[in-house]
Amino acid sequence: MSFESLGLAPALLRALAEQGYAEPTPIQAAAIPVVLEGVDLLAAAQTGTGKTAAFSLPLLQHLMQGPPAGTRRPRALVLTPTRELAAQVHDNLRDYGKHLRISSATIFGGVSMGPQVQTLRRGVDIVIATPGRLIDHMQQRSLDLSGVEVLVLDEADRMLDMGFLPALKRILAALPRQRQTLLFSATFAPPIKALAMQFMHEPREVSVTPPNTVATTVTHHVHPVDAAVKRDLLLHVLSQDSRRQTLVFSRTKHGADKLVRYLEAAGMRAAAIHGNKSQNARTRALSDFKSGRITVLVATDIAARGIDIDQLPIVINFDLPMVAEDYVHRIGRTGRAGADGMAVSLVSHEESGLLRDIRKLLKQDIAISNVPGFEPSQPLRLDAGAPRPVQGQRQPRQGRPQGSHRPHNQGHGHTGGDRPAEGNRKRQRRRRPAASKA
Repeated sequence: MSFESLGLAPALLRALAEQGYAEPTPIQAAAIPVVLEGVDLLAAAQTGTGKTAAFSLPLLQHLMQGPPAGTRRPRALVLTPTRELAAQVHDNLRDYGKHLRISSATIFGGVSMGPQVQTLRRGVDIVIATPGRLIDHMQQRSLDLSGVEVLVLDEADRMLDMGFLPALKRILAALPRQRQTLLFSATFAPPIKALAMQFMHEPREVSVTPPNTVATTVTHHVHPVDAAVKRDLLLHVLSQDSRRQTLVFSRTKHGADKLVRYLEAAGMRAAAIHGNKSQNARTRALSDFKSGRITVLVATDIAARGIDIDQLPIVINFDLPMVAEDYVHRIGRTGRAGADGMAVSLVSHEESGLLRDIRKLLKQDIAISNVPGFEPSQPLRLDAGAPRPVQGQRQPRQGRPQGSHRPHNQGHGHTGGDRPAEGNRKRQRRRRPAASKA
């Protein structure tokens, strides 16, 4: 199948060819024709499957028809859970629409509202926004949503996880009733279905990825280790190839900062990305990582949404996620487009229960091997009574390059500019401890 067979306009096909894209991915092949029909769509697609193009290409084709004379209001609204994902969607729309006279703007927190207000006053066709900052503009009446023809909810499951449901309801109530709504989510979980039933009109459904699966090109490794020397083992793994770009996941913002300080003291080029960082700092860290100026990016789960690195060879879980499904999202950033990828998890005895849940979710065994010199004092327990970390508990002391030790505390705090407009972020999956805010 080719992009031509999907009915895309020549200007879009030209841009795709210049980007080196010859054939659509499964989600693109399934979703694009449906979106071009103008009907509502509920699509299940994991990170790294090409879902952004699945809605961006037909959205641009719709907007090619041109706005009514004198209209300066946005005609399309794309909502994303994080600033990084908003920036990624904006970049993709710009690349695909390079031969079109269609303008777009990003609206997210962590930066001044002034330039955003000026951009909106000049008029744009597409607004890509995080819910919290969009509510801010609605309250200040700097954004008129009455002309929106197409609404896209990207990674809707993550927006619900982050507590954005009240903000979503408020935004949706301000949109025209006659519109096309496209909802993309990793799964069709009951909360997603409920959202679709409330705000969509007889949506078509497409799903190209079985729930909770990872690419078959990714190999999984677990290294048991005592929590007190976990950072030393991380440095050992990274030192095997210090030029290799590596994405490291930390459970907390405070922990991510401590890891970066440790790695920098050991001579590694590293940076952290999380909700407490300013938008400029987050953008700079991501740019430096993509360009190779730094080789290690330490991220929390929420901040990592939208990180799209071509041919990222390895992802390391310094901390296992508190919710097993987040393992799938983390690992989805390696092994893309048929490339080989590696997922390495450093697991302490206290995280045995989390590892058991991940193995159960994936329905496959994960290779467990000791690293010489880092053998744990207690083996991992993978039975039903395996221990789990408790939210807010003080973690075991961690090693430092110089051999000294300092307490390693769980970090807590606000998510920064990408906050829910009302309420706190909650996780309500089964009865597990809630993860710290990223």
